[in-house]
Amino acid sequence: MSAVDIELYVPDETERVICWRATELIRAGYDPLVAVDLAEQPEVDLHRALELVERGCPPDLATQILL
Repeated sequence: MSAVDIELYVPDETERVICWRATELIRAGYDPLVAVDLAEQPEVDLHRALELVERGCPPDLATQILL
């Protein structure tokens, strides 16, 4: 296989932002599948999602509040 035969996938900016948002939510304690779901929804305020958990709200309840 030569270098010409290899195609590299480069995520676009939207995909990079979703990945970053999901990573931050996972770090805060959200379930990975829930984090991806929340990250894909631009109407979900990431800072609010993180703040809820920081203030002691369980991630499951925070998810219900955010949605």
